[in-house]
Amino acid sequence: MLHVHSAVAYIADDDFLKNDIRVNPNLDSLGALGDIGWYCIRAILWAHDYELPNTVTAFGNPEYNDSGVILSCGASLNWKTDGKVATFCCSFLSNLCMDIIALRIKGNFRVHDFVIPFNEKVGSFYAVDNSKWAERAVGCGPEPGVFKIATDMPQETLMIQEFGRLVVGIRSGEPRENKWPIISRKTQLVIDAVVASIKNGFIPVKVVY
Repeated sequence: MLHVHSAVAYIADDDFLKNDIRVNPNLDSLGALGDIGWYCIRAILWAHDYELPNTVTAFGNPEYNDSGVILSCGASLNWKTDGKVATFCCSFLSNLCMDIIALRIKGNFRVHDFVIPFNEKVGSFYAVDNSKWAERAVGCGPEPGVFKIATDMPQETLMIQEFGRLVVGIRSGEPRENKWPIISRKTQLVIDAVVASIKNGFIPVKVVY
C-alpha cells in the first residue's frame, strides 16, 4: 500500500469520561490510544501485511483528561521503502467513526465500519480503480463499487470459535501457532512508539522488533 489512513472515534458520555476503566490511569493509562487506537494500528499493519514501520511520529497536541489519560491522539507511520506512509487518529471526543482507506497508484478501497459493523451479517467495502476526471472536470468516475460479504456468524462468535480452535490444538499436542502473538506484539510495539514520541516532544521514534 502507498498510503493508509485509519480513524476510530466516538463521543464518550460524562459517565464514561469520569468512571470507565479506559480513562483511569491506574487501570488503562493509555486511554483512547490503548483502546480504539489499537484497532487503528492493527488495521494499518494488516494493510501492510504486518510489516512494521521504520519510525512513528505522534501528532502534536493530544488531548488528556485531568488525570493525564489520553482522550484523543494520532500519529504517522513511515516505512523506508516505496514511499509508504500511514496515519491514524483515535478519539473519545469525536462523532462515531470506524474508517480505513487504502490508496494505491491505480486504485483505492475503504471500509466505514471495520471495528463494529453496521450489520453483523454483512461486511461491506468500497473499491475503485483507474479513476479519472470527467471532461472539463465537471465530475469524475467510475463510481466506487460496493462489495458485500455475507457471514452466518457475527465477528464475536468467530473470535470465540478461533480461540476454541487454538485451545483444542494446544491440548491435542499440536505445535503452538505464533500468528496472533506476533500480530499482537507488533501492534503493541507501534503503540509504545507513539507513547515514546509524545513523551519526547513528538519526535520520530524508531520501531524495533
